[in-house]
Amino acid sequence: MRRKIVCKFGGSSVENATQIEKVKNIIQDSKNRKYVVVSAPGRDEKHRQKITDHLVNIATEGAHLHKLVEVKESKIAILDKFKGLIKDLHVKSDGLLESLEKDLETKLEGDKRTAFLASRGEHYNAKIIAAYLEKSGIATQLCLPESIGFQVSGDILGAKVDLVSHANLQTLKESESVCVMPGFYGVTQEGDIAVLSRGGSDLTGGELAYAVGASLYENWSDIDGVYEVDPRIVPNSDVIPRLTFKEIRLLSSKGFNVFHFDAMNNCRRGNIPINIRNTNRPSSDGTLILNERVPEEDVVGIAKLDNMAYIYIEKEGLGETIGFTETLLNIFNQYGINTYHYPTDKDDIAVLLKKEDLAGNINNLRSAIEDKLSPDSLEVVYDISILSMVGIGMKYNSSVIADAVWALKENHIDIEMLDHGPAKISFHIGVSQQHANKALELLYEILVLKR
Repeated sequence: MRRKIVCKFGGSSVENATQIEKVKNIIQDSKNRKYVVVSAPGRDEKHRQKITDHLVNIATEGAHLHKLVEVKESKIAILDKFKGLIKDLHVKSDGLLESLEKDLETKLEGDKRTAFLASRGEHYNAKIIAAYLEKSGIATQLCLPESIGFQVSGDILGAKVDLVSHANLQTLKESESVCVMPGFYGVTQEGDIAVLSRGGSDLTGGELAYAVGASLYENWSDIDGVYEVDPRIVPNSDVIPRLTFKEIRLLSSKGFNVFHFDAMNNCRRGNIPINIRNTNRPSSDGTLILNERVPEEDVVGIAKLDNMAYIYIEKEGLGETIGFTETLLNIFNQYGINTYHYPTDKDDIAVLLKKEDLAGNINNLRSAIEDKLSPDSLEVVYDISILSMVGIGMKYNSSVIADAVWALKENHIDIEMLDHGPAKISFHIGVSQQHANKALELLYEILVLKR
């Protein structure tokens, strides 16, 4: 049986005719590339807003773009984008533009209206790309979620994929044509359009790869792969050639925003490698994400979370009080605040969170904690950056932490927080925000380049 590859192309990869031609060439380069998931086109030229943002702007009567772009302007930008694609790719409209105009005037209301409109970028881009591939001599099948049973449920603006979708998608395994599917949205059991979270085209691709038993899931965008550190801070950093699912999840949760967090779950379960690649540099191998790899490196990447804060609580016997941590975290949940770390000891605990989440909440948060937990002391520390070192090789080399601490000490950078992950393949160091970039460059030199 021929190996079959699922390819997902992000917004920058399908934003204009030049980019879509690159997509066509990538598909033609391998007969194994049988499934193509596409995003909405990238930014429009006039307002530099993403097409999906224009669509949501229409749904919210201009509120989404803060009235800086009027609804009428968003409609023009969307129609101009798709008119331009049809013209530049020399494909037949076949009533597509008329259908789009009708959709933009939908009478749906509330969340159903927002979900429907938000999905139209992927919907119509898939139609145009499928027509272009067919015109280019590639046998192509358009696979719309509403016609193939990509069923979702739950929040209509943040839906989850139903298990029945996998069975429905399996019917595509028999197709000899290239299947083009729009990402980001599905259809409910009642027939309503619902969207996944933003970036959900990654998730569509992952679910499709799992359903058809793909040998590989290629995720194409405008970056070469996952970098060792942020290349905007360390320009000479390299792409990591291989990562485990565990490593990329740790890096993603700490600031590496290269891939939809949930899109990896079924690929990991189905032992399907994910290859992150650059549409503009298809000769580059990118980053391969696998279930296992030989741990040659101690630290493969360093993530950085900026503008963080932590709340430090001290109370005698805290660590021996059953339910203390649960009560504390529930207080944060009540205010809709995500927490990142909560290292604890016998008499104290620190909860790490985004500084911006404290704005307007800190006084009420402090009162709730004091009322329910009666701490001996409570302190809030602002302007912290968290550097997270990740690598499965560290499980067998704990001296890496000592090397990091020594390097920061020698360069007079104080450590505000230190936390070792329980799996022993990551650790996290908090430093003052003003020293964050210097600390990142230093730890990259010492731990990754080993200089």
